[in-house]
Amino acid sequence: MSSATTPPDSDPTGRRRVHSMLQLYYGLNEEGKVVEQAESLDPCDINGPHFDPEVYLNKLRKECSLGELMDHESCTVKQIRSLDSDMQTLVYENYNKFISATDTIRKMKNDFKKMEDEMDCLSANMAAITEFSAHISGTLQDQHAQITKLSGVHTLLRKLQFLFELPARLNKCLELQAYAQAVSAHRRARCVLQQYSHMPSFRGIQDDCHVIMEQLAQQLRQKFRDGGSSAKDLSECVELLLQLDEPAEELCDKFLSHAQSRLAADLQGLEAELKDSPVTDTGDILEFIDRGCNEFVSNLCLVIASYQELFINQMANGKLHVFVDTLAARYFSLVERRIQEEKGVGDNSLLVRALDRFHRRLQAISKLLPGSAVPSQGTEIVVRAARERIKQYLSALQTFYHDSLTDVRQALAAPRGATSKDATPSLPELLTSLSNFILNQLKSVLASVHLFTAKDITFSNKPYFKGEFCSQGVREGLVVSFIKFICQSSRQYCESAGDRGGSTPPALLLLLSRLCLDYETSTISYILTLTDEQFLVQHHTPVTPVTALCAEAREAAQKLLNHYVKVQGLIISQMLRKSVETRDWVNTIEPRNVRAVMKRVVEDTTSIDVQVGLLYEEGVRKAHSSDSSKRTFSVYSSSRPQIRYAPSYTPSAPMDTSLLSNINKLFSERIDIFSPVEFNKVSVLTGIIKISLKTFLECVRLRTFGRYGLQQIQVDCHYLQMYLWRFVSDENLVHFLLDEIVGSAAHRCLDPSPMEQSVIEVICERG
Repeated sequence: MSSATTPPDSDPTGRRRVHSMLQLYYGLNEEGKVVEQAESLDPCDINGPHFDPEVYLNKLRKECSLGELMDHESCTVKQIRSLDSDMQTLVYENYNKFISATDTIRKMKNDFKKMEDEMDCLSANMAAITEFSAHISGTLQDQHAQITKLSGVHTLLRKLQFLFELPARLNKCLELQAYAQAVSAHRRARCVLQQYSHMPSFRGIQDDCHVIMEQLAQQLRQKFRDGGSSAKDLSECVELLLQLDEPAEELCDKFLSHAQSRLAADLQGLEAELKDSPVTDTGDILEFIDRGCNEFVSNLCLVIASYQELFINQMANGKLHVFVDTLAARYFSLVERRIQEEKGVGDNSLLVRALDRFHRRLQAISKLLPGSAVPSQGTEIVVRAARERIKQYLSALQTFYHDSLTDVRQALAAPRGATSKDATPSLPELLTSLSNFILNQLKSVLASVHLFTAKDITFSNKPYFKGEFCSQGVREGLVVSFIKFICQSSRQYCESAGDRGGSTPPALLLLLSRLCLDYETSTISYILTLTDEQFLVQHHTPVTPVTALCAEAREAAQKLLNHYVKVQGLIISQMLRKSVETRDWVNTIEPRNVRAVMKRVVEDTTSIDVQVGLLYEEGVRKAHSSDSSKRTFSVYSSSRPQIRYAPSYTPSAPMDTSLLSNINKLFSERIDIFSPVEFNKVSVLTGIIKISLKTFLECVRLRTFGRYGLQQIQVDCHYLQMYLWRFVSDENLVHFLLDEIVGSAAHRCLDPSPMEQSVIEVICERG
């Protein structure tokens, strides 16, 4: 039963349950005290001492129905079974405890009996030892003083024997080159020989030892001058010479001179490797740093430790500081030259590991030589290397951006009408591709630069590195500078008509404008937030705010879009100018159709409308009138009353008509031709059409027209009015400029006989 039942101690819940049942059984509370309860006198209280079964049953039969009696019976049976089970469990558990207690008591009896036997044996042994010790003390009590005296004499004889054997011992050490043992033996006997030098025997031993130690010192000096031994052997030589009372300052200079020659050899090996082995692999830098640390830095640390152990108590450490600074400057020069040869912008892991190892090994010098400037100079090299790496990545990003723009220009210059396999990508596709390429490349660069701030890099968490590197280096020097470069290089396309020997495609201006606008709306905030989160940038130092970068990007987008409008307007204007300047308007024939250049203007405008619509939204237009495409043009400006001035247009009254026309212009709305455009399609097309029609107007003002020349201008203007009004934000602007063109042609006409409007409409609809 004991093995089949689980001990209650193994389950805290079961242990509490058993404890509760025991308390309930014995009538105890939580504190273990007996709970005094008032006895119930109710005979129907089944838990009371005065419970009467007959009364209880009679009461149930009277008060309960048959179903309730059966339910009560079932509940009572369940309670009885539960109590039986609990009682059985309690008995089993108590039985296990009793068995365990019995076994424990039996074991304790056996243990105590064995312990009593051992204590009796120990007591007997102690008594025997005490008796034997007393017997020995009594036996040797008379001879104790004599033994002490003999022991002293023996010690003195051993010392005298050591002194008499000292010259032979020193000669033997000199033959075996056991210089340390010889110096140690001589130092042990030197005081005694000096004290008893007045005695002839001791005087002879002292002279012999002096001659031998002089020979030993001569050999140590020769070994020290040779300099072929290791730094450890040289340190041992210096230590032995100091123990032989050699001048400390002279030994100090010689020690540093020998150490400098050995360390200079290490530096020459590094310099030869740097000069003779051109860098072909970025892994070479880790090998170079490892060699420098394992050879030069390790030997330098050994020299510093040896110097301090040998000379620090004899003289100041100023010579050591000068010595270390001079050699470290040469070593740092080699390291910087090697770091500068790392031009690739691929994997940064080897460079970062090399810098980390370089920085880690230099920290040993700060512990060995407090106050030395070498560790701080090494840290500056690490910081400069990180900054130079950021500059290289910025240059790589700039080159990548230029290459991406070159690819975009080639795609824009590709011939159209290719098959579906080689179809030229649309402007939205080019914009998305360019934006994604730039963003992915920037993320890749940030991931590479992030290696400088890894947790296992010793210098990454230093306050002199991390804060400055993340804030001014990565955020300002890389990300912000690249964003500014994008804006500045984009603005450069607006400064001249050509770029790199060729004209800038207008579509590229439009695409860059949209790119800068997207940067202003979302991309700049996303990039800077990503940088701040990835590098945990703390803005303790002044940094460029997001709003300033967004304003710069928006300015670039506005300038590019304005330049796009200007370029497209000038292209159409050039066609109109040539069409006006190359025609004889006085002797032209009667118009039968619309000139081809007008059709080309409408086609180009429609093409521009489609092109701009791919990247910009529609924009807001003013409500158009129902007869926008049917508007008629007078031979005079719409700002003049036609009925009043038409009959009086005779050669005798040209001055009055011109004067009244100019007066009416003063009260008409002024049109700003080169005003900034908004970022929508309607505003862009409005700006282009204003430039085109204004050029058309100025060219017309410089020509002289005949009757048919005026009529041709009427036909052309009506054709332009039929199509151009739908592209602009306000159709009245097109009407006004076309009115001015027709009016100017009428003023410059020798025989102003306008064509009937119905004929103009027929020609335009047919053309």
